[in-house]
Amino acid sequence: MMKELFGEFLGTLILILLGNGVVAGVVLPKTKSNNSGWIVITMGWGIAVAVAVFVSGKLSPAHLNPAVTLGVALKGDLPWASVFPYILAQFAGAMVAQILVWLQFKPHYEAEENAGNILATFSTGPAIKDTVSNLISEILGTFVLVLTIFALGLYDFQAGIGTFAVGTLIVGIGLSLGGTTGYALNPARDLGPRLVYTFLPNSITGEEEKNSQWWYAFVPVIIPFIASACAVFLYKYLVG
Repeated sequence: MMKELFGEFLGTLILILLGNGVVAGVVLPKTKSNNSGWIVITMGWGIAVAVAVFVSGKLSPAHLNPAVTLGVALKGDLPWASVFPYILAQFAGAMVAQILVWLQFKPHYEAEENAGNILATFSTGPAIKDTVSNLISEILGTFVLVLTIFALGLYDFQAGIGTFAVGTLIVGIGLSLGGTTGYALNPARDLGPRLVYTFLPNSITGEEEKNSQWWYAFVPVIIPFIASACAVFLYKYLVG
């Protein structure tokens, strides 16, 4: 179990380090990648997922996402006793990764005057605040993610091809569905870094007054679990 937990911790750490790293590079001022755009962010996240799965896949199932862990348990492929420890390891990995992102980009955080841009490098947020639309965005994105992951398991891929397919899937979801909310798809991806942001001193983030936007957090934190459960039920209905 400890090996599996370390795999989930390490994989999630790499996922968030690379994923939020690309966000920080694009959003924060005076980086060489500043303002390089949404396509760079989606490509970065897709590569982040693939790399993280490759690194952790020999240690653990490489869920790296509490919603995926729940889905696998509901599908019957993971003992329920493993669910909570996996999720804790994923959250821990996400939080450590976010601290590392902050350490690398510290001068650029200090140069950023827009509090919204700083928060965007930690957690997701809606482009337009519309609860129904925001809920639909995260439901559809996570539903497609989990359903496709299970569907990929039906194919006899050569080693590594499935991992590249999941990375490509993340790029596709981001390009097609992610522009409205930043496509969290993963409670650990949002809640872990949001907690880090909340507890970092204002002097560290460079803000006089922080706004963690906890009013929105239930969308990227709770909704992926619901969407994952829906994907499992549809998968079981289709596959039998």
